[in-house]
Amino acid sequence: MTTNQDNANSGRPKTGGGVKTFSHVDTWIFDLDNTLYPHHLNLWHQVDMRIRDYIANYLNIAHDEAFKLQKDYYRRYGTSMRGLMTEHGMQPDDFLEVVHEIDHSPLEPNPALGDAIEKLPGRKLILTNGTRKHADAVMRRLQIHSHFEDVFDIVAAELEPKPSAKTYDRFLDRHGVDPTKSAMFEDLSRNLAVPHALGITTVLVVPEGTREVLREDWEMEGRDDPHVDHVTDDLVAFLKRCLR
Repeated sequence: MTTNQDNANSGRPKTGGGVKTFSHVDTWIFDLDNTLYPHHLNLWHQVDMRIRDYIANYLNIAHDEAFKLQKDYYRRYGTSMRGLMTEHGMQPDDFLEVVHEIDHSPLEPNPALGDAIEKLPGRKLILTNGTRKHADAVMRRLQIHSHFEDVFDIVAAELEPKPSAKTYDRFLDRHGVDPTKSAMFEDLSRNLAVPHALGITTVLVVPEGTREVLREDWEMEGRDDPHVDHVTDDLVAFLKRCLR
């Protein structure tokens, strides 16, 4: 029997019956951060620190307390921003501008990823809880921007982040996507529950087995959940298998 670790390292589907393949897929949906680039680069760690600093300044509290509040809101509301809006009435424009002003230089061109995405048949779209500006910066650093039709960001989601069902509905409606002919790639299992229920083939992208990453335990959970159809720690190799 194939183990979960074997599944992650090989990019093969999870064991069990009813495994979904990709021959029916005509729309490929990708999360951005920690999905299209490796977790170990810790690019999102920069955003994390800027969110912590923003909360500390906005609420006039110590950084340690701000970090606890940040993680609590992130887990309960999908983003720390949504928690600040709900609990404190924060207006999001300044927050979005400040926290995404990061150094994107750790990202390098990934021609293998670009080639794999280009060869996928059909449309390719980004669905992110970040901003379009940040998504554009990431894609240009990776040199994959020309392969994507559009970016559906937190503003397009009317500031309601994944995993809210309304966000997926807005995304599908805006782009005229048939969920039963789609596949979605995500690094958080909880963000795949609604897509799976809608009929989307789901792929959980996990950190490379040999890399240490700065993530909380709950963020790493869920690879065995029934709403996860496939698990991989090598996105490029997995996309190549999809073509076969």
